[in-house]
Amino acid sequence: MISHVCLGVTDFDRAFSFYSAIAAELGLRLKFCDAKRPWAGWMPAEAPRPLLVIGAPFDVHVTAPGNGQMIALLAASRDTVARTHAAALAHGGSCEGPPGLRPDYHADYYGGYFRDPDGNKLCVCCHEPAQA
Repeated sequence: MISHVCLGVTDFDRAFSFYSAIAAELGLRLKFCDAKRPWAGWMPAEAPRPLLVIGAPFDVHVTAPGNGQMIALLAASRDTVARTHAAALAHGGSCEGPPGLRPDYHADYYGGYFRDPDGNKLCVCCHEPAQA
């Protein structure tokens, strides 16, 4: 359903470090990176899409996060949610909700919320039951 999502960033090197850390935890691989443009994109290890893309806005205006907008990244396990959330905070992100169950979404929804250094809101979530 989704080909790619793109997030505007103001400091490409800082953003690349941040997104590289969370992509590694989620098992995403770098598809491209061009610091001169600047932009970069990651893809799932087993498929060419969807892409997670970061870069300077094409209209060269100041990057600003959208009110009410959030990107949720799928994790294979609850442990991956926790590791990804921790990596986000360790690389300049800010917590918007620690990893945990959100039973008001559904019984097995386990998610953690954070903002990147530019204020873009992200979630990393797992929809699977706890692993034994």
